[in-house]
Amino acid sequence: MSVADAPWAVVTGASGGLGAELARGLAARGINLVLVARRETPMLELAADLGKRWGIRAIVEVLDLSQPGSATALQQRLARTGIEPEILINNAGSGLGSLFIEQDPERLRAMLQLDVVTLTELALLLGRGMAARGKGLILLVGSTAAFQPTPMTAAYGAAKAFVLSLGEALHVELAPCVGVTVLSPGLMDTGFAGASGYQAPAAVRHTVLAPAEVARIGLEALFAHKPGVVAGRLNKVLAFCSRLMSRHLQAKLVFGATKA
Repeated sequence: MSVADAPWAVVTGASGGLGAELARGLAARGINLVLVARRETPMLELAADLGKRWGIRAIVEVLDLSQPGSATALQQRLARTGIEPEILINNAGSGLGSLFIEQDPERLRAMLQLDVVTLTELALLLGRGMAARGKGLILLVGSTAAFQPTPMTAAYGAAKAFVLSLGEALHVELAPCVGVTVLSPGLMDTGFAGASGYQAPAAVRHTVLAPAEVARIGLEALFAHKPGVVAGRLNKVLAFCSRLMSRHLQAKLVFGATKA
């Protein structure tokens, strides 16, 4: 397949961490890329590297997806370039870690806009085009925080529970033409925790996975048309065990572990 005939994928949060690794995994499959994030320089460097290494096209769109209307703005930019994405990697996200009543309202709004509203709008706007063309894939990056209440990251965990529910519903609703997969990673070595202010409990720090491994797991699940995948064996066990106790007890255990 020539570069001109290769499909296009949109990768949000592509300036580093998991987003950059997901972009690398797609490039290795010969897929052209639209990299989207706020920081331009690391995306330009990534685009140049992937183009040289894999011979694909990679363009950069600098956009703050935590702002209202950003999903529509991205769709309009894509329309102007004539790009019709066959793959959407909804990876961009942020978190807040502290007592809920101590959080800054503006940062909380921006997190919910990014993690919930923009993610949903992109799935709607780009997914609509995929459905009309009869093919497409959407990866929603969630979190193991979706599987139980998460005191000290209460709104973040609730946002990821929304992502999980949305993805599981769309996997059925958009089938068979458009495949939707939810990737649920646990802790990763990306700097996310530091940016959010969240300090992971010591009991779960040994579950940390490299972003490249999480990206591999997520893309394999996406191309296999799976409804979802939890990255990491221990994380799978923990997600399963969440079904075996009340949500109130889970919340108390998470809160106690976070304060320890």
